Amino acid sequence: SLHFVHLHEEKYLLQKSKRLTMMAESLGTMKLAWCALSAVTPHVFFDTTGCAFTFFVARLLAGCKVGAYVHYPTISTDMLSLVWKRRPTYNNDAKVAANPIVTCAKLIYYVIFAFLYGLVGSLANLVMVNSSWTKNHIQYLWKLSGKVHVVFPPVDTKSLKVLPLADRENMILSIGQFRPEKDHTLQLLSFAKLMENEEIKKSDVKLVLIGSCRGEDDRQLVDQLQKRARELNIQDNVEFVLNQPYPVLKDYLGRASIGLHTMWNEHFGIGVVEMMAAGLVTIAHESGGPESDIIQSPWNERTLDYSNCTGCLASNAEQYAALMRRIIKDGSSSDLAMKIRENGRKHAEQFSDEVFMNAFKGALLSS
Repeated sequence: SLHFVHLHEEKYLLQKSKRLTMMAESLGTMKLAWCALSAVTPHVFFDTTGCAFTFFVARLLAGCKVGAYVHYPTISTDMLSLVWKRRPTYNNDAKVAANPIVTCAKLIYYVIFAFLYGLVGSLANLVMVNSSWTKNHIQYLWKLSGKVHVVFPPVDTKSLKVLPLADRENMILSIGQFRPEKDHTLQLLSFAKLMENEEIKKSDVKLVLIGSCRGEDDRQLVDQLQKRARELNIQDNVEFVLNQPYPVLKDYLGRASIGLHTMWNEHFGIGVVEMMAAGLVTIAHESGGPESDIIQSPWNERTLDYSNCTGCLASNAEQYAALMRRIIKDGSSSDLAMKIRENGRKHAEQFSDEVFMNAFKGALLSS
């Protein structure tokens, strides 16, 4: 039977901390897990939220078997590297990066947290991850956890593969929540460089950024992006579509020619797969899951044989702009574009709902 344990009264335990955020939130999840397991103690505790510190409560205090499906490591060697190199980013404030003493203190904190994260993660009896990129990081951090199974997340490719491949508009589409790590600014910079090219008829090309806003912080980010578009003088060719239902997204996926993804080290990239399944020529960031698992046969202008290419990879505004320029210049129904669309759609089938269910069951049965 199915038994829901409501923890509405304990939601305060997950309130965001302004200092030592990862440690404070991890302690909050441990307290929350204790409340849940005190109400009902199952034989198996299965975490899909990335709260590895709950494993300590579940296995050592409640005596449960522990399973985990990890979407993204709470901390990674890449995060440590960014702090070490004092590189400003969405989770490494510029003021911190500029101060060597504060940077050293943050690095010590990260190392201690990574050590503890590795200890509690190793308590899991069964570990599944959503990509090869995530697997590499989890294997490095959770050294004692045993075999790590890659189970790609389910994507609704079935309803998207019916969309037509030919006669697409000169529309460049970006899908994803409006969050700092998605790096929509890079999309605007890339599009601005594209529009500088004299070969592009500016009135025919549009960039559409479609996604959801979780709250006021996300809304402020959209305002900043709209301001940046005006500064780049591309506001007339950029459209922001916020908080729309799935049929609206599907309509855009059926019309757009190019899909754009710019997040560095995206753990997997469901949006990338959706764009490929829908028939877009998808240009993703050359890192994380898109590079390791999704676009394994990328096309660029040096590629002579594109018969097996499934999409494109880029890492800076110049590369994104050059790839978009070529696809638009050749035409949405050119041999190059159609071959990439066909291959991308076929490759996206590896991430369907059916493949996920079979892989998930296989991992469970092997444990």
